[in-house]
Amino acid sequence: SQGGRPDTPPSVPPSQGGRPELRWGWTTGTCAAAACKAAALTLLGGEPGPGIEVGLPDGTRTVIPLLWAAAGKAAVRKDAGDDPDVTHGATVEVVVAWADSGDVEFRAGVGIGTVTRPGLSVPPGEPAINPVPRRMIRQALREVTERPAIVVISIPDGEQLAARTANPRLGVVGGLSILGTSGRVRPYSCSAYKESLECLLRVARASGVTSPVLVPGNIGRKAACQNFPLRDDQIVEVGNEWGALLELLGGYPFERLLALGHPGKLAKLAAGCWDTHSSRSRSAVPIVSRLGRRLLGPDVPASSTVEGFFQALGEQRSPVADRLALHIRRAISRRVADTLEVAAVLVDLGGNILGSSGDLSPWR
Repeated sequence: SQGGRPDTPPSVPPSQGGRPELRWGWTTGTCAAAACKAAALTLLGGEPGPGIEVGLPDGTRTVIPLLWAAAGKAAVRKDAGDDPDVTHGATVEVVVAWADSGDVEFRAGVGIGTVTRPGLSVPPGEPAINPVPRRMIRQALREVTERPAIVVISIPDGEQLAARTANPRLGVVGGLSILGTSGRVRPYSCSAYKESLECLLRVARASGVTSPVLVPGNIGRKAACQNFPLRDDQIVEVGNEWGALLELLGGYPFERLLALGHPGKLAKLAAGCWDTHSSRSRSAVPIVSRLGRRLLGPDVPASSTVEGFFQALGEQRSPVADRLALHIRRAISRRVADTLEVAAVLVDLGGNILGSSGDLSPWR
């Protein structure tokens, strides 16, 4: 049916890289372009069929299934293929109205955010509809009419979904962004996440940040705020993509960085694991245990977790944590080719500092 999620949409590009079982999907930008074209067709007296054809940035074309289209409005259900995309299954709705003059005016409807900070590809005050989706939407509209138009995009549950994205930290308020550079969602690709990392760096730099604090996730963020007087835009949540983030840092004139987090994640950096996801890197337990034995002798308490290991060390935890932080700091410094000063802080699950290395005064 039109409203269902087809099992194998014929228009979804085939998977690549030896993973034929994974389906590709479509970006919110592609969905919005299709819905916009369908909505405009209804205003012109046309009747869109069950699918609408749109062009992609690489010049190819595809057909996107419609949920409904009537009276200047249309909707598409976002199909992210087999990617664990937060917007998968969301409804992208577009309303088109004719304008008296101009070209295409974009407006944020329900669930679409508004940019409030400099540094993103869209200026403050504008709807969070990125440049490539804007071009795709304009192209889709121009395939059916040259009339000036107002395009209002909505995602009904977008504000709730946005809480699970980087938007709140990027200063995009009120909902999701309409995204996409290729028009396609590649399953389990890190490209979207890397794009959000670059956005975080751009916003930090545009806000005058010279010394960002890199944390793996929420535990690190809370610990950073607990121990240092930081601005929100100074903290960059890296997730597992430390290698990618440090590579991106080279394009920004930051002076120094602080890596702060739990040793269960950061110890992996000392061992040269720059993607710290548990399925793609070794456990941190042997790394910290080996360091403990080297510093304290063979009678170091055994533990199945990094948190338990440091708890069992008691008063001896500080020298071990400090040494581990030193190894992490040196590994990061080598990774960025000593282009900026590096400090490292290790915290337990309660946010308490276990150990550190480097000059922390810029963040105090």
